[in-house]
Amino acid sequence: MMNTTIRSVFARRLRQARQMRMLSLRSLAAALQGAVSHNALAKYEAGVMMPGSDVLGKLADALGQPPDFFFRPFVLRLERLRFRKHAALGVKQQQAVREQALEFFERYHEIEEVVGGARPFPGRIAMRPVRTADDAEAGADRLRKAWDLGSDPLPNVVELVENHGVKVYEVPGAERSFDGFSAETEAGPVIALADWLNDNLLRKRMTVLHELAHLVLPLPDTMTEKEDELIAKRFAGALLLPRDTFIAEFGRGRTGVSMAELIELKANFGASIMAIMMRARQLGLIKESVFLQFSKQTGAWRTASKEPGDEAYKGNEIHSHFRQLVQRAVTEGHISISKGADLLHEAVDGFRLQLQERFA
Repeated sequence: MMNTTIRSVFARRLRQARQMRMLSLRSLAAALQGAVSHNALAKYEAGVMMPGSDVLGKLADALGQPPDFFFRPFVLRLERLRFRKHAALGVKQQQAVREQALEFFERYHEIEEVVGGARPFPGRIAMRPVRTADDAEAGADRLRKAWDLGSDPLPNVVELVENHGVKVYEVPGAERSFDGFSAETEAGPVIALADWLNDNLLRKRMTVLHELAHLVLPLPDTMTEKEDELIAKRFAGALLLPRDTFIAEFGRGRTGVSMAELIELKANFGASIMAIMMRARQLGLIKESVFLQFSKQTGAWRTASKEPGDEAYKGNEIHSHFRQLVQRAVTEGHISISKGADLLHEAVDGFRLQLQERFA
């Protein structure tokens, strides 16, 4: 029974590591330079055969994982997973992103279990199923009240969602066709983000809150993908640009808006100029003709993924809870420095240097 369990875990971990690298069985066999045939690899993944220690070492090197990775039991599953830009991401790319994220969230959960640092998720906003833009607006208002956010601009949305029990992972080297996804696990909800979003923090903020919509709003299963996207976008916009505060800053009945004003608003709210103008349109603060005139100038911005005044936003969207938990566990002696480095996927010597200065 024990051998069957070990073979089963090894088979799944080998497939996971291979998919994380977007390798086929034949390409992995080629990377192993004849040490293992693709037929033998297929038997490993089927749980029929197990490699010897020499082959295990070669597999670990080829796949960039420590040998003990292949025997670590699976403790989480990604449920109700929703990709953004799903159609633009190939099957292998989806598999790679999904498996990279799952592996990270398992490490995150492991260290939470060690130090007891799990943060509870408040759950879905208690309201009827969200079907309209007005429902999404109400959902954003309810969340601000439930999370005691007031009506001020949100300074760091990654930190905000992590403080409320949502684990966040940044996928390294992600394709530009991928922004993010949300999912639920046995250890709470999760969000995965493309690391290229760090080049565009305003888009990163919107993506985080867009994915948060899927986690906190009761969206009907019958909703189309387009309807789902519109609801999530409205929710995110309402969170970033709360109605009363935004109206006070933008003003009512505007017959024109200057670029200088929009850049100031961008810096204050941490939202793109496009999001600001969309919000002004939603709230009836500008005429449709003003919005249409503005829209004619935005094509070049979208192509370049940049807007005027991007440098005006000085926000910080770094998440560090996972690293802090690992550092705490090492400092308190719950785990070794080598285990901490392994959880962070960092070199032991470099991690040791980070923890040199200690007060006790």
